Amino acid sequence: MRAISGLWRWRDNPLRRTTDLVEAWVALAALLLILVVTPLVGSLVGGLAQDALQESVREQRTSRHVVTATVVRKPAGSPLEADPEAATGQDIRTRVVAHWTAPDGTAHQGSVITSLDTPQTGDRFRIWTDQQGRTVARPLDSATAATHAVLAGFGAALLAVGLIEGGRRLVVWRMVRRRYARWDREWDKAGPDWGRTGAGS
Repeated sequence: MRAISGLWRWRDNPLRRTTDLVEAWVALAALLLILVVTPLVGSLVGGLAQDALQESVREQRTSRHVVTATVVRKPAGSPLEADPEAATGQDIRTRVVAHWTAPDGTAHQGSVITSLDTPQTGDRFRIWTDQQGRTVARPLDSATAATHAVLAGFGAALLAVGLIEGGRRLVVWRMVRRRYARWDREWDKAGPDWGRTGAGS
């Protein structure tokens, strides 16, 4: 709105300089770019992120499998640690030594994090593995992927706004610098005697 009011203010003003009018037009152009370009950028980036993330969801669903693991024993030392897949990262889980059978039929044993509160030898719980039985993170779900895509779109739109506003400020800064340089040249032409009585100015 400042751009529009700036153009209106300088429309018939006798004190208007060319740079004042250019500055108001630059502000209006930046405003229009923000209103038109940033939603397009956000939609485009969000759409591309959505496609890529949903493809990743489909790939993870086909390559990751839930298997049942059996507790063999608790490892030596502190078996408690934060669950990396928890929403806050503050949930404490127990690490145990367990064995499981991979989807390809091979037997595996290793240290894994369990969701059991007080695991005992022989307790069973579920873990995610790949086809060869290596433990992997839970696959990404569609809702989380969509949320990440929306955030990517918003981030891209905000970045576009920042770039446009930064460009506007850079143009205005350069115009102001040129204006001041012109004023300095004019003051230099007027000389040190400007304004003195009888100096001919």
